Amino acid sequence: MNTINKEFIKDKVLLVTGGTGSFGKNFVNTALREYQPRKIIIFSRDELKQYEMSHQYNADDMEIIRFFIGDVRDRERLYRALDGVDIVVHAAALKQVPACEYNPIEAVKTNILGAANIIDAAIDRGVEKVVALSTDKAANPINLYGATKLCSDKLFVAANAYSGAHKTKFSVVRYGNVLGSRGSVIPLFRRLKESGRIPITDRRMTRFWITLKQGVNFVFRSLEVMQGGEIYVPKIPSSDIEMVAQVIAPGCEIEEIGIRPGEKLHEVLISKDDARNSLEFEDRYAILPSWVTVDIDKYQAKVGGTPCRPDFEYSSDANPETLDEDGLKRLIETADAESQAMATR
Repeated sequence: MNTINKEFIKDKVLLVTGGTGSFGKNFVNTALREYQPRKIIIFSRDELKQYEMSHQYNADDMEIIRFFIGDVRDRERLYRALDGVDIVVHAAALKQVPACEYNPIEAVKTNILGAANIIDAAIDRGVEKVVALSTDKAANPINLYGATKLCSDKLFVAANAYSGAHKTKFSVVRYGNVLGSRGSVIPLFRRLKESGRIPITDRRMTRFWITLKQGVNFVFRSLEVMQGGEIYVPKIPSSDIEMVAQVIAPGCEIEEIGIRPGEKLHEVLISKDDARNSLEFEDRYAILPSWVTVDIDKYQAKVGGTPCRPDFEYSSDANPETLDEDGLKRLIETADAESQAMATR
């Protein structure tokens, strides 16, 4: 990945929604250790998690960090929280697929209406840049979570058109499964290892993989280079689920239990329809807005990149970067080391 110019965040005020989650904690730690922000605001609705997170930092850190209790559903609270903020990273969401299916209105309120609230508050408060975290499930969605995140992505991209004379720019970051995050399949496999039996949905299933630290660095890089309107997708490896089970629990019996409702056999980060409006870079792809005429040649002349083939699709089963068993072991070890480093700070 290209080197990040860390000066662009120096003396800026950052706000992270969902800041007490796996991504938020790592993002805040990275900002503190590697950048020089003037202030970091952690915006979340769980006071216990904020309390626990506050005890991870020393007195010098707490001079910079602010904890702000609030919900992205609460428009007025967001307006208060974003006063004086330069950069917003929007990581708050309802993410569990079954929970979203059983509580669809709640998913809409948080993932879609919450996104709309972020957009309005950011524009009216004069925020410079907003990056929203998306998911591979937003590409050709088949479950409600993916559908709400696709809608959220569309809202953030469209926000660049109606920010008008305001300076706010909006972009989206979309990547795959995060190793070491809550909800990852790896902790599940480790818990089941002692039983001698690992259930997987389908031996053919493949997924993209990225570590938490890699995801955080990708967001920082996207904040640096964004022009507004892009959906950024990192180039990351993939593997099949059976190999993950074999690496985590060697010697265990692997049992196929069938694909669950709302689950795909393979994940897609860029669909063929999006490829027509996408550029390829050394470390990423950028999906440009398709609902307005975008001169890709002018955009390319400004920031670089190569147009993707019209029939291109970035899917986990056809990914040119496929992990073998050793590569997967190294990636999991890297994710474990990152998690341990964050836990001991």
